[in-house]
Amino acid sequence: MTIDIIGGGIGGLTTAIALKKKGYKIRVFEQAKTLKNVGAGIILANNAMQIYEKLGLKNAIESKGEPISAMHITTLNLNSISKIDLTYFEKKQMVKNIAVHRGTLQDILSSQLASTELYLEHHLDTIKPFNTGYILKFKDGISIESSKLIGADGIHSTVRQHLFSNTRIRDAKQICWRGLTNFKLPSTYTNALYEAWGKSERFGFVKIAEDKVYWYALKSITSATEIHNPKAIQNYYKSYHPVIKALLAATETTAIHTAKIFDLNPLHTWHTGNVCLIGDAAHAMTPNLGQGACQAIEDAYILAECVDKYDDTTSFATFQNIRLPKAHRVVNTSWRLGKIAHLSHPILIALRNTLMRCMPAALNRKQSEYIFQISKL
Repeated sequence: MTIDIIGGGIGGLTTAIALKKKGYKIRVFEQAKTLKNVGAGIILANNAMQIYEKLGLKNAIESKGEPISAMHITTLNLNSISKIDLTYFEKKQMVKNIAVHRGTLQDILSSQLASTELYLEHHLDTIKPFNTGYILKFKDGISIESSKLIGADGIHSTVRQHLFSNTRIRDAKQICWRGLTNFKLPSTYTNALYEAWGKSERFGFVKIAEDKVYWYALKSITSATEIHNPKAIQNYYKSYHPVIKALLAATETTAIHTAKIFDLNPLHTWHTGNVCLIGDAAHAMTPNLGQGACQAIEDAYILAECVDKYDDTTSFATFQNIRLPKAHRVVNTSWRLGKIAHLSHPILIALRNTLMRCMPAALNRKQSEYIFQISKL
């Protein structure tokens, strides 16, 4: 059986690799001419790295990235509010959180696929039922027959729009900038992710390679049409720590990627017939927990296991039953955290910071424990 995957992002490529290792023939269709590296950096949390260890890619990824052994939430002056020590999970799961260039990760993943398995410049246009499968028509006029289809084509999924009803994209009313710059980060800030919270905005940064830093900045906006010019970004964070101001000053404006933040209102059905959604197509989430790609990577592994262990009538349903509760919990937790992080009233900000400072380390660890735990079949 050939399994077709729409979308050549991290979730789609990882799904292809996982299925290929099970002996299935796969075809991945990606609309872009090349695999893009928009976003500059990516943080692969412990759960994602557990999957890549199972797929034999752990060492390749670790060799190209930087380990993260702690996550710090701070004030805008980088004074600590909360810290999560990740060494506990490193010892427990025998993998580390890794920060890596997104393009580097995509190169590692695509290198596992032959040219006859990855089809670029294939923009899906329509899907029509045919016998027990579907006819996929692409915008260049090419049509193919598909007997089993996986939609890994993101929050604006064409697969979802054609085959699933009652879906709604939610506007978080936040704008996000992402950048990558050559910068020698002081040793104090290496091997850790720092995220500084201010008033209705925040700024995060992490080292991803020697003298290279990935950063992201988020700010509340008043409407979906509001636009913030990347050239003005330094002004938004002028009261922040000198390291943050230096990172912004060192980044070329053309290297800053801007995006509005959305998620997918929790969708309770991910499959129909011989079609299944994964990743952002099924459960797009805000970036506040750094779990968007990581949850797609979990999907990839669990889906391949289900396809291999169960028959056609139950494999997708079993996958959904296993993955949906966790994915929805992460979506909802991420949404709430985004609202908490962007409080604007000084009294509420002070109260939030005090409560977070008083939170027992065991409670922080408990939430991370749930996120990092891989579901068992």
